[in-house]
Amino acid sequence: MKHTYLFEPAVWGVAGTFWRADGHELEAVGRTEIAHRPECWLLSGKLKVLSAPPVEFVHAYWIEPPGPQGGSVRWTFENEMFGKLQGRYTVIGPSIMSVYSCETSGYNGAEHLAQLDADNYRSSGMLLLKDRIMYSWQMMLKRGG
Repeated sequence: MKHTYLFEPAVWGVAGTFWRADGHELEAVGRTEIAHRPECWLLSGKLKVLSAPPVEFVHAYWIEPPGPQGGSVRWTFENEMFGKLQGRYTVIGPSIMSVYSCETSGYNGAEHLAQLDADNYRSSGMLLLKDRIMYSWQMMLKRGG
């Protein structure tokens, strides 16, 4: 099965669990849109963590389109809190792995996207500050959701 997340323009609904550094579990919902342009792919959206008060993360990634070999792409994301994160998505069979870091802020992490079928993925990941876990998550992504 070929990958649809990232590799096809689409809107994805996101829902799942978000854990803070102290292990407190919170529900999270969101939406991500992937657009393909000749110069780059754009991944943008929001994730709302249903805490008291709710916290909303806004994301916008600039992704280099893949070369002739296909399966690996570089990405960049920048904001005031995290700095300029740089990472790479790599296709490994039914999975898409991403590792990322920011040298200046010390943030780094990883995400694993498991393809369940063409319209559904499961995302698991973590964000660290140097060697300390700040957040972790497990989300379901549904195309068109």
